[in-house]
Amino acid sequence: MNDISISDNRSTMRGVLARPIELLNAIPYDVIALIARAATFSVFWRSGTQKLSDWPSTLMLFANEYHVPVLPPHVAAYIAAGLELGCSVLVLIGLLTRLGVFLLLGMVLVIQLFVYPSAWPDHIQWLAFMFLLLARGPGRLSLDELISRALGTSQRTTSALGPQR
Repeated sequence: MNDISISDNRSTMRGVLARPIELLNAIPYDVIALIARAATFSVFWRSGTQKLSDWPSTLMLFANEYHVPVLPPHVAAYIAAGLELGCSVLVLIGLLTRLGVFLLLGMVLVIQLFVYPSAWPDHIQWLAFMFLLLARGPGRLSLDELISRALGTSQRTTSALGPQR
């Protein structure tokens, strides 16, 4: 009697969990990619606008705290602000998405290695949603896809499960 009861409980538990998992699996990649693009935009747009809001302080930080190798501090400040603002907008609208993500990841790598090595918990979270975009693309709700369709070169996002529809 006990074995039957345990078996019934497991079966019920699987049934209870199956529907939510099925619903989550039904979320289109395009929606997931849009959320990842918005998250990328949010992180880097805020950082870029913060730099612009007090440019003299930004220049001072790059000169005294952010010791970026090779580049003069004022050049590094302009590049960082430009990448953060420009690439974040490109990623949000889904235009040149993979290039924008690649450039932002390069900047994050420089920050991680030379500026704030202890900030890896933040950086690894950024990597998680940005790597998804780098690997799978911006999804169909993007200018990249619209342009690809117009040129007749649309590359559907694929996964181990096949094309996303």
